[in-house]
Amino acid sequence: MKDNKKVIYWLLAGCFLIFIMVVVGGITRLTHSGLSISSYKLISGTIPPLDEADWIAEFEHYQQFPEYQKLNNHFSLEDFKDIYFWEWFHRLLGRLLGVVFIIPFLYFLLKKQLTKPTIKKAIILMCLGAFQGFLGWYMVKSGLVDRPDVSHYRLAMHLTTAFITFAYTLWVALDLIYPVKKEISKHMRNIVRFGMVILLIQIIWGAFVAGLDAGWIHNHWPLMNDGLWMHETVTTEQLPMWKNFVEGKSGVQFVHRYMAYAVVAIILFIWYKARKLPLTMLQKNGINTLLLLTLVQFVLGVFTLILQVPVVLGVLHQVTAFFLLAAMTFVLHRFSK
Repeated sequence: MKDNKKVIYWLLAGCFLIFIMVVVGGITRLTHSGLSISSYKLISGTIPPLDEADWIAEFEHYQQFPEYQKLNNHFSLEDFKDIYFWEWFHRLLGRLLGVVFIIPFLYFLLKKQLTKPTIKKAIILMCLGAFQGFLGWYMVKSGLVDRPDVSHYRLAMHLTTAFITFAYTLWVALDLIYPVKKEISKHMRNIVRFGMVILLIQIIWGAFVAGLDAGWIHNHWPLMNDGLWMHETVTTEQLPMWKNFVEGKSGVQFVHRYMAYAVVAIILFIWYKARKLPLTMLQKNGINTLLLLTLVQFVLGVFTLILQVPVVLGVLHQVTAFFLLAAMTFVLHRFSK
């Protein structure tokens, strides 16, 4: 039997692993661990240093790069071990994810348990996974040259691709879970699509905030510092002015702050419009979950900001963004098929 339950479980396992990897990636970023491993070894890099001599050699290699020289030259070997763990674990999960996607895919292919449409979708998934791995190393490389931090543009590409890969994996699984197509409201589908676009833009600016450490300034709500809805530094950080909103800390935080209201508004609009339609139980539950997660995410964002990004809240904020994207993907699927 093609596209059977085993295939669905395989895809959902992939979703779960991507979720775990993003969580660990968030911890890696918030603990400033991402540049602790300055080389990429696909096979041998799976095994961490096993004895004191290996650790000293790895630490000496780390000392050759800007993060140690400009920021962490006070680090002891024990300090280095702490940050090394999160980056190593993040990369290990990436390798595991590749194995989880490729080996079962080949098995299902040889056993002829996949339909042609699913084969095409699975190949797209693996291409996305490979691209994601490349982006991870491309991001790390940007912090090994002259400044001890990764490019926030590359961080945004890496994170957004992870979210998109997850959403597409979930979409393919949903195609198999709900194979029967039925008549839909195209108007409602288009509204949900617009909501998905707004959510993805917000995720990108969230990555900009993380990449620029922009959450550690203007730690007030609902207004920015000095009782202003737009702090003066938003428009004076640098020239040309448009760059303030993609490269300036104040400008990036400004966009992320007020884009949050746009996300809440579009989800409320989806919820309001859906009330007037004859909904299936799945559609109704999906929209209610979407609304609840949006409100939780908004509150988490506020507390993450005013408490100056404690690691636990920062990770929870990213995790809830993941759940929010999952709910949006589910709702869009239910209004598209």
